[in-house]
Amino acid sequence: MDRLPPLRLLTTFVEIARAGSMREAAARLNVTQPAVTQALKALEAHVGVVLLDRGTRPARLTADGRQLAQATLEGLDLVTKTIEDLRIRNAAGHRSLTVACTLGMATHWLLPRLPDFYAENPDIFVNVQAPPNEAPRFTPGVDVILSYGRISQFGTRALTLFDERICPVGRPTLVQRLVSEGIELSDAPLIHVRSPDGMRWEGWADYLVATQRPTPRRPGEVFDNYVHAVQAAMSGRGLILGWRSITAQQVAEGMLVPWPGGEYDAGTGYFATWAHEPAAPATVSFLRWLETRDERSVA
Repeated sequence: MDRLPPLRLLTTFVEIARAGSMREAAARLNVTQPAVTQALKALEAHVGVVLLDRGTRPARLTADGRQLAQATLEGLDLVTKTIEDLRIRNAAGHRSLTVACTLGMATHWLLPRLPDFYAENPDIFVNVQAPPNEAPRFTPGVDVILSYGRISQFGTRALTLFDERICPVGRPTLVQRLVSEGIELSDAPLIHVRSPDGMRWEGWADYLVATQRPTPRRPGEVFDNYVHAVQAAMSGRGLILGWRSITAQQVAEGMLVPWPGGEYDAGTGYFATWAHEPAAPATVSFLRWLETRDERSVA
């Protein structure tokens, strides 16, 4: 027996899960209800478990059914996205590339700069992948990764974008009040960001130890990604560790201000690595653009 059931059975099952009933699924698929019923029975026979509890009204997915529905939806979504990416790349005459990075790096550093790249390379399309809770990694179709770390972590195919700097930042009124009242960082409201899966960056505990400050004496808000943490800081809810790649623009515009004397060099930076050697022409153009960028103005 084949390990995978026919795609027709899976797509019918997914429609049952989405619609909540076989009658509605049949209407959406433009087939008869008996055809949907037969497809479900065939899938259950293939898998060897009951997927729909027919003893309830309306019938509901069993626990096994919910698990299979979720896995099937995720798989079909990935197939759909891959096909869309292939169509885009083909329409662009293969003058395209995919760049993976963290959500914060994409939102605050890469995307604001891409118009400059397009101005110089109007015939190249850049697809940006930024999973909110995962470290960027090379998967099929990814050409370039923008990664945080130390140069020793990367191989010979690595381009230094800029050295990173860390400094606590917060809303001007909050920082002014804390400083004027003599409140130390260990007693200040701190906003924490969890490191993405497979990635480790410095947090408040690392920073306070490295700068020989006391550990925090009060709990703080915790976010899964840096974008939401920045929004919380700009609303005055606490201080975040400011990274030049992410908060430099907010500091330059006065929406956030640095903690006096708080800058720290952890010996880290951002680096671009690429999947293939020799790199495709679009990837080469992108790497050259990165190499010629002047980031000295990033504070």
